Amino acid sequence: MLSQLIFLPGALGRTAQWRPISTQLAHSGERIHFGWPGFGSTPSDPLVSGIDDLVRLVVARINKPTALLAQSMGGVVAIRAALEKPALITHLVLAVTSGGVDVRGLGGADWRPAFRQANPHLPEWFSSDQHELSDRLAELTMPVLLLWGDSDPISPVSVGKRLAGLFPQAELHVVSAGDHDLLETHAAILAPIINAHLSGKG
Repeated sequence: MLSQLIFLPGALGRTAQWRPISTQLAHSGERIHFGWPGFGSTPSDPLVSGIDDLVRLVVARINKPTALLAQSMGGVVAIRAALEKPALITHLVLAVTSGGVDVRGLGGADWRPAFRQANPHLPEWFSSDQHELSDRLAELTMPVLLLWGDSDPISPVSVGKRLAGLFPQAELHVVSAGDHDLLETHAAILAPIINAHLSGKG
């Protein structure tokens, strides 16, 4: 039985981006809004210097049945954590993520140069990560909910469709006029969809 919900942010580490949806979810499980050390309001950690360390921190929190909900680059961390502890991951919710596939080859804009220019204070190792996970997604047999917007230049719907074909049990929802920030702009639409996914009624 699902016991906790872990929310993972994107490359900016903004833990607030999941809160508009989190407050609308009916599940009674503990909510953990995970932040990246050194990003946003989360203090730096000298032991964290790359994606591998973030995965290690998330995996350490997966000690009971868990749903992982992740946005954008956080989806890569979520997938890698799920691959390490698949027996404890009951559900995955991935929003506008790369998911470890070739986003640029699927028409996605390269967000990294502008991101680095706008955020010179943030460590570069997050925006430079390009893990390829396509060959391993079939190992994740839990229900996967994919949330996309049809107006997102960074992770277009073609990426969601590609991921939907790689996970054994995936459902793709596309939000009209949704951009890369759809978690905040379309929370009222997405919360019931996530509720249905977590309750097994999707």
